[in-house]
Amino acid sequence: MQGGVGAYTEELAKALLGLGLDVSVLTDSRAIPLHRAPGSPQTYPQVTRWGWGSLGQIARCARSVHAQWIHVQYQTAAYGMHPAINFGPLLWQRQGFRVAWTYHDLLVPYLFPKAGERLRRWVTERAAFAADVTIVTNAQDRERLAGRVPTLTAIPIGSNIQSATVGEAERRRLRAGWGVGDDVLLLAYFGFLNRSKGGITLVETLQRLVADGRNAHLLLIGERVGASDPTNFVYLQEVEARIAGLGLGERVHWSGRLDDPEVARALNGIDVLVMPYTDGASLRRGTLMAGLANGCAIVTTTPQSPLPDLRDGLEWLAVPPENPTATAQAVARLADDPALSGKLRANARRASANYSWERIAARHLPLYGAASGLAIPGSLPDNQSL
Repeated sequence: MQGGVGAYTEELAKALLGLGLDVSVLTDSRAIPLHRAPGSPQTYPQVTRWGWGSLGQIARCARSVHAQWIHVQYQTAAYGMHPAINFGPLLWQRQGFRVAWTYHDLLVPYLFPKAGERLRRWVTERAAFAADVTIVTNAQDRERLAGRVPTLTAIPIGSNIQSATVGEAERRRLRAGWGVGDDVLLLAYFGFLNRSKGGITLVETLQRLVADGRNAHLLLIGERVGASDPTNFVYLQEVEARIAGLGLGERVHWSGRLDDPEVARALNGIDVLVMPYTDGASLRRGTLMAGLANGCAIVTTTPQSPLPDLRDGLEWLAVPPENPTATAQAVARLADDPALSGKLRANARRASANYSWERIAARHLPLYGAASGLAIPGSLPDNQSL
């Protein structure tokens, strides 16, 4: 299953295993079975439908691996867009399990025609009030639940793409493979396209740079759409139509699916990473964290809530959302000021060290222990399982 939540789950599970926990992953039956590498969790791609019946299936799987905790990685567009998963904590607790719940977003789901905002929000937040541990990944979601959820903790995500560097010869080879030379101002975007990620703004930014006389191209790194949200394909068609309508087809390049090391090399071969999120830059965006880890000169949108470790003009340049003119001006500023671009690259790599998976996993341990009534200074006892 392709997507940021899947990548997050893999990296967190591996880091928790490294700290001595026994971790298994239950997921969708469509997930591609992979050879289990050393240090990877045991994975069960077994759920064919995330309806009410899946709640019992989850409990049975947890019992079969002798788990004491069920930890749900929740994203609104996942789990078949079915509300059943949100009511799992109370059922599982009655069966003797502890429940942790990580919100990767608090977007409200579609339930049925005429379902109002209030009902959809209640369904989304239901698990927060029932789980033994509730985790959010960004400041905006923390502010929304703060004061109402006593078990609330904010833990940012990390990059599932490892940091890499490439030499100048390798950089030229990469760019030649994309059909661009050293004279090209190469913008890039990493990740799936959906409405929250500003694909139309991205294309219109390219158009403004070209209209300004710059030899600009755009590289879209990775697959075009993910597996969780069917509306992504509709939006992709809108973006492709905008590219064609502006006559930019020869300036837009699609990498297709790349493995993680190839993504890291690609991020090191570009000039500017443009991530124009419509809801502002956030620590819940794994693609943004990958750009930081690989020392990209980043132009992104102003966060809704301040991020103390990531500042405009130091780790990236921030612009208003859905504003291709301001975005193009920021890109041009970096193109014309190599010293500023170099400063952002160095600071981005330095800041990414604060979001290592080892640190993220270590911040989970006290939460599991406190909710279980265990005193654990650094890790759980050997017989604790998730």
